Amino acid sequence: MLKKITGGITAPKGYKAAGVKAGLKKSGKLDVALIYSEKPASVAAVFTTNTMAAAPVLVSRQAVEQGTVSAVVINSGCANACTGPQGLVDAKDMAHITAQLLQIEDHEVIVGSTGIIGVNLQMDKINTGIKEAVSQLDEKGYDNATAAIMTTDTFPKSCSYEFELGGVPVKIAGIAKGSGMIHPNMATMLCVITTDAAIASPILQKSLTEAINLSFNMISVDGDSSTNDMASVLANGLAANPLIDSIDSADYKAFTAALTEVCIYLAQQIVRDGEGATKFLEVTVQGAESFSDAKKAVMAIAKSPLVKTAFFGEDANWGRILCAVGYSEAAVNPEKISLAIGDVTIVKEGMGVEVDEKALKAIMAEQDITVTVDLNLGESKATMWTCDFSYEYVKINGEYHT
Repeated sequence: MLKKITGGITAPKGYKAAGVKAGLKKSGKLDVALIYSEKPASVAAVFTTNTMAAAPVLVSRQAVEQGTVSAVVINSGCANACTGPQGLVDAKDMAHITAQLLQIEDHEVIVGSTGIIGVNLQMDKINTGIKEAVSQLDEKGYDNATAAIMTTDTFPKSCSYEFELGGVPVKIAGIAKGSGMIHPNMATMLCVITTDAAIASPILQKSLTEAINLSFNMISVDGDSSTNDMASVLANGLAANPLIDSIDSADYKAFTAALTEVCIYLAQQIVRDGEGATKFLEVTVQGAESFSDAKKAVMAIAKSPLVKTAFFGEDANWGRILCAVGYSEAAVNPEKISLAIGDVTIVKEGMGVEVDEKALKAIMAEQDITVTVDLNLGESKATMWTCDFSYEYVKINGEYHT
């Protein structure tokens, strides 16, 4: 059982963090974050599937392949994406500068960047920022590190927990950024998770993949998938629990459950902070013949602009929801499908039914709304989290580059 604790990303043993102002953001806010494990950590990561992957993604993939990592350095204000050979040189230099200052190897550094695409990094400012971040590394640096990775986010996203593995107390924590350009696989997001659990890197990778498939790959803000997405986990083993080296062990299942909870919490926070969002929508498709069908249907609903704008307008236009299910390519029998918004059933056997309009209107006015579609064909289900589309979303993205 997970217990919430304080301490943010540095709550697990052996981690320090910092966040500094390097002048990359026009706002003058914190823009370089550094997270450091005093002991080389097992590592796992999942990256964007976008074929225009940014330079830091390419560098970090190579670092993760080495199996151990000691540091994660992230800048906001510039994505270092679509920047050609120079972008790759700059991403490698970020790792090199960090490694030199921490007296570790270049391949022990994960690099992340977020911000505007197509702009080169200001490496003089990056260098100064990294040096300052190294000098400020501290167990209490978690808040600044969390703030430094934000772009259009309106609030920081962080959590930390304690649980047991093999009778030993273990801690796990995470930070994330993301607000727009959010859609699997993965979403425009950066996420760093730290733990003091002892777990082998290949096993950690399997655990993270399981967690991602139930969390970050089940959210959508606007249907766009970024060039820079990355979720990474560092596990330095300082909790001294029995090493998890098999996916068949009870400890693996317990660890994966904890990791999944961290990922789901952070993923939901990203959706709650969706650009211009006024509604948080939990959409479930159940009664499907397979998980694949349930996921197709729920994803079609969650990413539909017509569905999202209807919820912004507090209009229970259920035809848009069923329309999305219909084009999702999931197996559907129109005569069996039902639909509920909140606890009000509005469709049975594929047709609208009389409802308590006052109750439905009250539900549509709430900030958190559940949508449940039952295909009544099988036992499989999938849940996805999304938000509405508001006027503010257009304003934010229409003015983003300026």
